[in-house]
Amino acid sequence: MTGSIAALGAGLAVIGAGIGIGQVGGKAMDGIARQPEAASKIQTAMIIAAALIEGVALFGVVVALLGNG
Repeated sequence: MTGSIAALGAGLAVIGAGIGIGQVGGKAMDGIARQPEAASKIQTAMIIAAALIEGVALFGVVVALLGNG
């Protein structure tokens, strides 16, 4: 039973990260479409934000898998 709970927690962490990175990418594309001259600054900020979201998701997966073991 605890294995399925861990899998559920890990799945929720991954789904949340996917939604978050999708939101960041979409908003970055909106920003670049509105101000093409700021594309490099927006892209740099987007990559940093996506990396931070991915790190939090990885941490969430590890906690979900170790917390129920």
